Amino acid sequence: MDEEKEEAASEEDHIPQEDERNNTEEYLPEAKGQEKESKHVIKNIPWTTAENFTVERGQQQIEELISTWDIHESWLYHSEFLEEEELKDSTRYHYRACWGLPTRRKPIPRATASVYFIIVISKFKPDTAPVEVFYRLESSRLIRRPEQCQFREKWLQDIIENKILCAERLASR
Repeated sequence: MDEEKEEAASEEDHIPQEDERNNTEEYLPEAKGQEKESKHVIKNIPWTTAENFTVERGQQQIEELISTWDIHESWLYHSEFLEEEELKDSTRYHYRACWGLPTRRKPIPRATASVYFIIVISKFKPDTAPVEVFYRLESSRLIRRPEQCQFREKWLQDIIENKILCAERLASR
């Protein structure tokens, strides 16, 4: 439980403040051009507004976003709401999607990979503004935005492979 609190605290440190979030084009104008040249098409969904947001609606929209990701159908996941966090400038809703790759021979996966989502509702923006969404992988401190970065199946594979390797090394001692 303490690990989860530490992870949440470290997330806070890495989510940019509201006034810093929309200035990437100003500092990285070349990134805007490269975005169009990329092979991956970034898929996003229209996010609900702050006034229409509920915990259940947030979870539905995360699942809707996941459905746009280019991931093989053999991957299975479940999503869950973790906690609500009240800050002075926003309210954050934390969710988790836990992924596994069950097979006929091994219906219980040897390892799973989690993706953590944060939905942020600003206390300074109008209620008609859409919520902001961020996600990160369990093995990474890098926080991504769905509209700026297309999710890759390889990230899940890497996490699971690393967990299995680690478990095998520990078992061989």
